[in-house]
Amino acid sequence: MRNIKYLFAGLLFGIVLVKSEVISWFRIQEMFRLQSFHMYGIIGSAIIVGMISVLIIKRFNIKTIHGEAIVIPDKKFSWGNVYGGLIFGLGWAITGACPGPLFAQIGSGFLVTSVTLLSAILGTWVYGAVRDKLPQ
Repeated sequence: MRNIKYLFAGLLFGIVLVKSEVISWFRIQEMFRLQSFHMYGIIGSAIIVGMISVLIIKRFNIKTIHGEAIVIPDKKFSWGNVYGGLIFGLGWAITGACPGPLFAQIGSGFLVTSVTLLSAILGTWVYGAVRDKLPQ
């Protein structure tokens, strides 16, 4: 029962995704065909909010709700991120779904998205199985 707040946060997030049309296959296709600014505006807004949040965390040395320091490590460039991003984008364009909205799509009645969810789980499992063999 103490985790009920996460259920409500998830429900709220799902409602926001549905109402903003982020889960719409047609909106996603418009984005990949460069026909509409809708999705770019949402993604761009999320990037800006994330940048401002990280800036505030670093500037004011904000701590977690448990009082622990938030550490944001520096990251070095890796071509694996480029390849992974291309594969992710290709899958997103083909299926019309990325991992965030999958559950909202299923909850909205688009049950065919269950195939995408199962594929994402399988892909994650395969990555975990071969991760040690990949160049890092």
